[in-house]
Amino acid sequence: MQNKFLTQYGPWGVITGASDGIGKALAYQLAQQGLNLILIARRDELLQEISADIVKQYKIEVKILSIDLVKPNALEIIKIFCKEYKIGLFAAIAGFGTSGEFIKNDIKNEINMLEVNCKAVLEQVHYFANIFLMQKRGGIFLMGSLVGFQGVPYSANYAASKAYIQSLAEGLYFELKEYGVDVLCCAPGPVQSGFATRAKMKLANTADPNVIAKGMVKNLGKSLTVRPGFIAKFLGWSLITLPRFFRILIMKNIMHDFTKHQRN
Repeated sequence: MQNKFLTQYGPWGVITGASDGIGKALAYQLAQQGLNLILIARRDELLQEISADIVKQYKIEVKILSIDLVKPNALEIIKIFCKEYKIGLFAAIAGFGTSGEFIKNDIKNEINMLEVNCKAVLEQVHYFANIFLMQKRGGIFLMGSLVGFQGVPYSANYAASKAYIQSLAEGLYFELKEYGVDVLCCAPGPVQSGFATRAKMKLANTADPNVIAKGMVKNLGKSLTVRPGFIAKFLGWSLITLPRFFRILIMKNIMHDFTKHQRN
């Protein structure tokens, strides 16, 4: 698998959100496939540690870029940093969530979340997809979520941001396939990472990020959407049979439990 993966998606891969959770786990999975990596995240110290460990284990090249994707010039910085490398894979993993009653949340934080989860992803995917189009090969990972298939009370704006990513991935999957470019959207449930702390949620039945990352690498070029992890599969396929209104009610009860500490 490694040689085929390298031929289609190498020699360099770019991962945003690479300092924690799924982004970090994906970096190790791609390193196993022999890809050289450009790791992007806000926290330089964590990127340095991950980079050193990956280089030691897999003997590949790793470059790091510490940047906050909310910055207006973030894309230009990424372009300049990446232009000298032959990139065949882009993973837009960076993102964060908000939760609780929308009307009580800080609107600036909600807007920043849209900037990272949607606007930055849109700009980055447009840039890298055009590179892959010229190469007539490449791969793109996008991060959806179990909450992106219906409205979700107590996480209304975050769920809406993931619905955007899911829809974008579905459209691009067919547009880019004719150019030899593969698109995969990953729609997990709760995951063991720093996500819950920043989103002010208390999650249950969280999945191992390594399981998520393995499922992503395994299914790139084979599926449109992947739901790695037991909870994502169980809830995803259970909910899909229900009318949208009832899916919203079920997700309302789940998210109510995840955020009840906020009301206490």
